[in-house]
Amino acid sequence: RKMDVEVSGPIDFSAGDYQHLVRKAADKSVQSKSGKPSTSSYPQEAQRNPRSKTNEPKNSYVVQISDDTNAESSNRTSSSPFSDRNVRRAFIVKVFLILSAQLLVTALIISLFLFWQALKTWVLENPWFTYAIFPAFFAVLIILACCGNLRRQVPANYILLGFFTFLQGLLLGAVSVYYKAEEVLWATAATTLVTLALTLFALQTKWDFTLLNGVLFVFLFVLMAYGIILIFVRSYWLHLLYAGLGTLIFSFYLVMDVQLMVGGRHIHSDLDPEEYVFAALNIYLDIINLFLFILQLIGLGR
Repeated sequence: RKMDVEVSGPIDFSAGDYQHLVRKAADKSVQSKSGKPSTSSYPQEAQRNPRSKTNEPKNSYVVQISDDTNAESSNRTSSSPFSDRNVRRAFIVKVFLILSAQLLVTALIISLFLFWQALKTWVLENPWFTYAIFPAFFAVLIILACCGNLRRQVPANYILLGFFTFLQGLLLGAVSVYYKAEEVLWATAATTLVTLALTLFALQTKWDFTLLNGVLFVFLFVLMAYGIILIFVRSYWLHLLYAGLGTLIFSFYLVMDVQLMVGGRHIHSDLDPEEYVFAALNIYLDIINLFLFILQLIGLGR
């Protein structure tokens, strides 16, 4: 609806002052059509602008009021699966419980490989065990990442995630036997401190790291290509640079995935409430990769 409104003073539109102008313009329109004076009075306007209008220039504005924008924004908010704070809170609690269980199981498996001397010796004498875990590990990872319907079905999602966590623990345990127990413990402590610090930073910062999703994906592929080159190139400084870059990239990934889970003001936070397994898996992989690169840094430093 459009109408001409005469404005003789400053109007605060955010305070709703425009409403009496709209009513006044509507009464004038009715008065001009019927030829009768309007019965509406405006004491508030008279008190607000006691000056004479004849001495002031009159400015004519066209005010267009539409409810489409408000309706669209309200529909978008109501259609969001996390519009209810209780749903988001329950989702976050479930993700952290699953993540805690994964990290506990992984730590127990690594401890077996570190402190069970017979198992440690067997893994060192049979390197095929480490390479045999890789196919099963990546197969379960691809299923969890690509089969969205399967990872939302209970108990199939918990079974797959538990099997994946077990394989990841075996893989980390097989890798840890090539390091001293002291180095693994230092890497575990450093990873714990870094994870807690980055999680608190992700929850408190006003920066939106979810915008870096595409950039980090490109950096991850560059890091993978760099790692393949290092298989054939033996250089201490190149391996040290590789470990440092990996630590930095997965630190950013951890902050981004935490913000994706928390949602709120972040732009790209479109996880479904049923994707708690997928959210826990992302953060778990960030922490594990962070641990591996920190362990490599400690091993190279010593």
